[in-house]
This record gives sequence, structure tokens and C-alpha cells, in this order.
Amino acid sequence: MKHVRSEHAGIKHTRKGIIPVGADSIKPVSEIAGRRTPSPGVILALAGVWWAAPAGAQTDEIQVYDASIAAPRALNLTLHNNYTPSGSDVPSFPGAIVADKSLNGVAEWAYGVTPWFEAGLYLPLYSLTHDNALEYNGLKVRTLFVTPDAAKRNFFYGVNFEFSFNTAHWDDRRHTSEIRPIIGTHLGGFDLIVNPIVDNSWNGFSKLEFVPETRAAMAITEKYKVALEEYDDFGRVSHFLPASRQSHQLFAVIDINAGWVDIEAGLGAGLTSGSNHRVIKLILSHDL
Repeated sequence: MKHVRSEHAGIKHTRKGIIPVGADSIKPVSEIAGRRTPSPGVILALAGVWWAAPAGAQTDEIQVYDASIAAPRALNLTLHNNYTPSGSDVPSFPGAIVADKSLNGVAEWAYGVTPWFEAGLYLPLYSLTHDNALEYNGLKVRTLFVTPDAAKRNFFYGVNFEFSFNTAHWDDRRHTSEIRPIIGTHLGGFDLIVNPIVDNSWNGFSKLEFVPETRAAMAITEKYKVALEEYDDFGRVSHFLPASRQSHQLFAVIDINAGWVDIEAGLGAGLTSGSNHRVIKLILSHDL
């Protein structure tokens, strides 16, 4: 968006491809069933283990939304890129892009409609895989509603609605969506922002996923901010994953207002076995 949204904003969490971590600990069927044809019960059990495997989250956007938007009639371009030097090397479904050694990104186009409404288009979504294949991942449209002049308010809020059209290797659902509430406060040079996101795969209310994001930031100067951000995936709202299988990543972030471009860079570390171990993010934002 038109700034590094002061801050991330954000893993989907735009909708993301889910990559199991630790699935290498799942034994082959031949070992479990003594090399005999597995019974239906064994097959169902294996399917349950696969579904519940730890999720190393892959996403095109890693940013916490701070309710900042483009000025009315202004167009902004934000380039999101994140690289996973150490992550899951197991696809979550046949043909899926794996997180390890992959570069994921998107060009985000944002247009300020009113002081409280911004429309956005994410195009193209892309990945450079570990074997140097360049893949097109789809597109997203969004509508963002916020309190006007959020950066000047002690308390601000908003909500973002996002709809994704996914290619087959990025998500096993062709259409997904995100509801991202935004709640935050500016206290002098300190910011505290929460995005309690819910992801929707359009396959039932019980399968909604809770993927909140949190940011605590401190201004060093007018040009520099440092922050800690946490990106979480608890799994389905109807039944959270076991703690060890949830994805929790902590990012150390720096924001730089360089005048002609806003820069947000961060290094993330996985806190559980269900998280990608290391992720690097870079966001560049400029008003056109």
C-alpha cells in the first residue's frame, strides 16, 4: 500500500499455501503396514496425520496493517518479497510449491477512493522456486475501510476484505478470502497494532482459520522505526492445532522513510516445529 503500511502487514497472512514441516517424520505406508496393502483405517489415520502436520506458512505478503491508506485519488505501488532460506521442503499437496529456498512476492496496487476507503489489486503474485522455476500464483482484490488519518490518531481501527484467485500449485482451493480487522494505538513514539485475521477457504464455517498478526514498534527518529512482529497460524477456529504443530514466527523489523520510497525489512525466526525456520522479508512502497 501507500507506505510500508508502517508496518507489515500483512503473512495473508493474505491467504497462503500451507507447507507441512516435520512431515519427514511420517513413516511410509509400507513401514507402517508391514509392506502389506493398508486397511481403510490405516489410510484414514495417515490422512489425518497429513492434515494435522505442522504448517510452515508460505505467503506473498508479510505485513501488519496499520490502517494507513493512499490519499484520495492517489495511486501507490508496494512491492512485497520474502525469501525462505530455511523452511519446509515437503509440499502440502501434490504439485504445491515448497517453502524451502523459495522467493515469494507480489506487486500491490492501491488507489485511494475516499479518506476512509482504499481499493487494491495484487498482481502478479509469483514465486521463484528452489529449482529456479518462475511461477505465477494468481491475483487478489481487496477493499480496505479505516478511520481517516490513522497515523495522527491515538486509537485507530479498520477492516480489510480480500478475495484471492489461486493457481493450482499455490493453494489447493481455487478461491479463498481473508477478513482482517485492524486495531491499534499510537502512544508517542510507540505503536501497538493487532490484526486478528480469519482466513476463509469457502468450505464451511468450521474450517475458517485463525491467523493473527501483531506488531510493537518504536520510533528512533522521524526516518527510522524498529519493531517486533509476530505472525501466527492456530489452525481451524473449530479446533486449534496442537501447540507444537501451530506456526508462530517472530520478526525483527526496521522501517526506513527514505523520502522517495518507504522501506520495511525484517528477519523472521520460527518459534515452533510447525514454523519455517528462517524467513527474510523486504517491502518497498512508493506513491506513483
